[in-house]
Formats: sequence, structure tokens, C-alpha cells
Amino acid sequence: MKDVEVVLVCGPGGVGKTTVAAAIATATAVARDARVLVVTVDPARRLADALGIATLGNAETVVAPDRFPERPRGTLSAAMLDTVASWEDLVRRNAPDVATAEALLANPLYRTVTSRFAHSHDYLALERLHELRASGRYDVVVVDTPPSRSALDVLDAPRRTAEFFSSRLLRWLVPAGRTAAARPFRLVADRLLGARFVADVTEFFTRLATLESSLVRRTTEIEATLRDGTTSFVVVTTPEDGPAAEATALAAALGERGLAVDTVVCNRIHDDAVLDPGARDAARALGRAADRLGARLAGSGGEDAAVLARLLAEAGSSFADERVVAARQLRVAEELAALAPRVVRLPRLDGAVGDLTGLVALGSLLLD
Repeated sequence: MKDVEVVLVCGPGGVGKTTVAAAIATATAVARDARVLVVTVDPARRLADALGIATLGNAETVVAPDRFPERPRGTLSAAMLDTVASWEDLVRRNAPDVATAEALLANPLYRTVTSRFAHSHDYLALERLHELRASGRYDVVVVDTPPSRSALDVLDAPRRTAEFFSSRLLRWLVPAGRTAAARPFRLVADRLLGARFVADVTEFFTRLATLESSLVRRTTEIEATLRDGTTSFVVVTTPEDGPAAEATALAAALGERGLAVDTVVCNRIHDDAVLDPGARDAARALGRAADRLGARLAGSGGEDAAVLARLLAEAGSSFADERVVAARQLRVAEELAALAPRVVRLPRLDGAVGDLTGLVALGSLLLD
């Protein structure tokens, strides 16, 4: 990931995707003299907790350098997409003039329509990514996307936005579309909804249409960014059949969109040492000798021999169960290797990674 400028972290829910995104960003800030930003479009606040930030919002927040286990070479910032603030920024940036922007923001339908506008959150995520990259404020932007299906909605949002601005409905609603063909539609709408309401809707979409040329141009630029050689797609999963199947489907869907997966992260995988034949033989020997060892330990320490024997036998049996799980996970991990040129296996940890020290350690495995 040395030359990467944008990293989009995708995958099923509950596989540690947010942690992986934060770890990549954190380790990059430590290892490189780069301005790094991690952005989440997931409404959960887990990223803020992991980075030690009290609140996470649309504005970027700098992570204090003294929170790192070692002073980073670069800087790390974090942000979470705020739909309301992002819509206002988008309108102000793309309106033809200040008066049009203020009139659109003041329209009574603005809040209702933008909050319910299909896939608006998805489009704004990539709009924000594009704006951040174009601003030159950051060298690397890491985006923690929503779970798989929603992640695809995010990636499809630019195309859907362009389709909306070229739709027949929008042409009917703006004054330029008041043709003879549109008249029946307007007459029915006036009767059903009221002329005042239709006039308000028409005014809103007329002003919204002034953003068309700018937004359509930016959708083209956003799609070019996604296919840029400096953009990397990372798919995160766990080595269970369900999440692995979802990750495989996601990788295929990305491929259909001309977006190649660079790295697959197989998270929470058993240590391969569990599969060592010597360890297997030792566990079997422990189970066979449980009664004898329990009696010897009870004789020297006074503990109940039957209890000790049962515990030893259960330890041997549990190890055998772990071997079965580890073997199945290894099979799944090998199948996942076909999805990308690079596969990273992250070990199963005793607890969640919840601070910068843990994120740096995990990120070092991801960047190797």
C-alpha cells in the first residue's frame, strides 16, 4: 500500500471492518510522512472509541500525536459523514451562485427531500471522498464503508445520481420541461396535490437542476477516482462459511463494476500451530493419560483425582475441537486467496482492539 492514496475497506458486517480501516490509517501515519484521514460512513461510533476521540463528526478531528505508542512520522485525522452538513457543503460548492445556493437551502422542501433522497447518503460519501482528495489536505484517505450490500450502494451512487438528473421526472418538474407532453402530468398533480404544493416542488427541483452540470461532472471524476491506480479496495471477512461467501460475492460484484480487489483480510483466524501434528499427538496423549495424571496430581496436592482427570480430558478434547475449527478456517482462507493478489491473515485476539497501541500493532501486519 506504499503508493496508495485512497483505501476503501469493504466487507460483511461484524467482521472487524471498522477496526481494520482504523488500523490501516493508524499504521500508515506511523510509518509514512503522510497526512492520513480515516472516514466512516457507518453511523456507529466505534471508530471514535478506538482512536480515543470523544466525538466524531463531519469536520475532521486530529488525533493527538502523544496518544501514539511512538511518535508518528505523519499525522492522523478522523471524520464521520454527516448527511445534513455534507448536503449543505455540496449545494454551496456546486450552485452557480450564492443566491441560488441560499434559495435552495431555504426552500421548505429542502430538508425533507434531501433527507429522503434515495441513496443520498451513499453519493455524499463518495462526494466527500472526492472533495477531500482534491483539496490536497491529505495524502492518504481510508474509507470504512457500510456492510457489503450498502457498500455496493455507495459505489453505485454516482451513476444513480447522474441518472436522476437525466430522468424524465426531473425534466417534467423544471420550467424547461413544461412541454405539451408534460401538461397532463402537471394537471393531475395539481388536482391531487394542490397547485401551491406543485409550485413549491417545481421551484425546488428547478433550483436543484442548476447543480446538474457540476454534479454530473463530479460523478465522472468520482468514478475515475475509484478506478485510479492509486485507489485500493480491501475486502475484510472472517474464515466462517457465511461471511466468506458474502465476501466472495462482494469481490465478484466489484469485478463486474470494473473495480479490482487488491487485498483480502481474513480476520480472527486460528493460529496454524494448532494444526501441528506434534501438538495433536500431545493432546491425544493427555486425554489417554488423564486418569493417571489426575491421580498423581491429586496425590501430591490433595485435590480430588476425578475432578482433575475430567479437566485434563476436557483440555485434550477441546484442543481436538480447536483443530477441527482451525482446519476448516484454513480451507476457507485458501479459497479466499483466489479473490485477490494479496491475502492477509489476522490472528484471533483475546479482546477487541480498542486503543492506538493495538491499532498500530494490527496495522503493521496489514501494511507488511
